[in-house]
Amino acid sequence: MMSALKIVLMAIFLLAIGTAAGNCFDFSELENSVEEFTLDNGMKFIVLEQHQAPVVSFVIYANVGSVDDPKEYTGLAHMFEHMAFKGTTTLGSKDIDAELKLIAVEDSVFMELRSERLKGRLADSARIAELTEAYDAARDASYELVEPNAFSKLVRRQGGVGMNAGTGSDQTVYFYSLPSNKVELWMALDSERFLNPVLREMYRERDVVAEERRMRIDSSPFGRLFEELLGLAFRAHPYGISTIGHMSDIQNYSREYAKTVFEKYYGPSNLVVAIVGDVKIKDVRRLAKKYWGRIPYRPAPERIPTVEPKQLGERRMVMVDPSQPIYAAAWHIPEETHPDRPAIDAMMDYLGQGRTSLLYKSLVKEKKIASQTGVIVGVPGNKYPTLAIAFALPSPEHTNMECEEDILTQIKWMKEEPVTPDELEKIAARAKSGFINGLISNQGLATQLAGYQTSWGDWREMFRELDRINAVTSENIQRVANEYFTKKNRSVIMIETEER
Repeated sequence: MMSALKIVLMAIFLLAIGTAAGNCFDFSELENSVEEFTLDNGMKFIVLEQHQAPVVSFVIYANVGSVDDPKEYTGLAHMFEHMAFKGTTTLGSKDIDAELKLIAVEDSVFMELRSERLKGRLADSARIAELTEAYDAARDASYELVEPNAFSKLVRRQGGVGMNAGTGSDQTVYFYSLPSNKVELWMALDSERFLNPVLREMYRERDVVAEERRMRIDSSPFGRLFEELLGLAFRAHPYGISTIGHMSDIQNYSREYAKTVFEKYYGPSNLVVAIVGDVKIKDVRRLAKKYWGRIPYRPAPERIPTVEPKQLGERRMVMVDPSQPIYAAAWHIPEETHPDRPAIDAMMDYLGQGRTSLLYKSLVKEKKIASQTGVIVGVPGNKYPTLAIAFALPSPEHTNMECEEDILTQIKWMKEEPVTPDELEKIAARAKSGFINGLISNQGLATQLAGYQTSWGDWREMFRELDRINAVTSENIQRVANEYFTKKNRSVIMIETEER
């Protein structure tokens, strides 16, 4: 029987040589190898047995991202990603009872400090200084009882590799791989992270996140530009706030409120686990029930009801900055599950992906008015209606407006001229190759299975992706270009170099 991995490799081969067989590839054998079950508490497990090597990859997909951050707590979803590695009541402490008492003191002092800070200019500076000193002392005392990095050290000692996590606008994903004889260890350790978390070192880690914001946003011209672009394009929907959050919110996170948000979004019915590798489904079922079944049921939170109102006209912003000029334009487009998205993705690929794209050939190669250009689709997320972005960095002696004129000219051409069959075939081949490349490893397969389950409500939709790519026509691309890429639907931001 051909293994799932070999099936994937065959697909890549067929796509690479561009045969007709690549356009009608059958994923049924791989799909039929996937098994699933749901615990009584609502937690979903997707399992794919792959016995080529004695390793297994685990992915926990939490259906919560920065789009779900409460007001005043922007960036909290990202903060939880950091907290998930800080251990539990049974791992990470020299004396958990004493530590929890000191954490309570730390929280109490910080809440007093926070309350005084929030008075703004009416705050008592002497009182703030007094509370800051007490807060620092309480924080240092609680940290004395921490076993630093106990969770990650234990995983590495047991042969774990690739341990990491990532937070986006729509989701938070935790993942790593272990030898296949350590499946029960993973079940015990990771279920404990969600059953008995201790948000230890939260205030110290908050400083780490604040520094991360300084590096990624405040000190980066691209970071500043794209944060401003999100705020320009989204007036109502929380996609308008960057994943890292506002600095003032980061500096005022409280542990007590963070716990209530954790309880809301990290219930088992809001989690999907995908396991791919050298496992047996019967063992996974038994161990999942034993360990993950301990977490009490909590209802999954509702989707965000806010809908971004239809844009009534072009929005523009010019940032004066010491950096080089940068130009970016964004158009509102539908979420990833919308029937128009495959055509929009294909259009943007042809417009700006890589050295064969229209923008690169025109702006960089031929006219040399830009040193770099490209597109991004699905910013900042894909769960809700989102953005497609085209950007350019003007070459020396050239301007943002020259780049804008050429970008809009290329889009106008796509509205008027259908993509040729030859180009359409290349676009489809690139899309298929990108999709298949994400399935080569156990880690990739697990991530995609969990992601499609979360986004589409059914992991089987992963195996329909090639059908959606194949269904795109030149007429579809031309239609979406005219429907979505209009002046009224556009937000433009640029950096003009500050004269010194």
